[in-house]
Amino acid sequence: MSEHTANRRRFKRIAFDARTELSQGEYIWPVKLIDLSLKGLLIERPEPWLGDGEQDFYVDIHLNDDVDIKMDVRLAHEENGQLGFVCRHIGLESIQRLRRLIELNLADPQELERELGALIEV
Repeated sequence: MSEHTANRRRFKRIAFDARTELSQGEYIWPVKLIDLSLKGLLIERPEPWLGDGEQDFYVDIHLNDDVDIKMDVRLAHEENGQLGFVCRHIGLESIQRLRRLIELNLADPQELERELGALIEV
């Protein structure tokens, strides 16, 4: 990651391993989740990769058998065999689950409030 990107990032990423599927149109890829934040996620690029970076994708992160985080995402960058996505839309239940997940993984409870404030500004 470039120094400019690191300085620009306002959302703490947490490493998280969960069964994750990325889809676009008729394509569905099981992917390895590397990390996620309130604003997006990073995955390993699946093979074969046939995604259209000009169109939105749908991601489904399975936390357990009946609890998921679902969001519409847009490809933000592709480098070193990884794909970074920015969240375009997320439902109320999913954002509540994501918020709780981030909260449990941040050492500083006030950090979550700062990130939520930054999310509203975006």
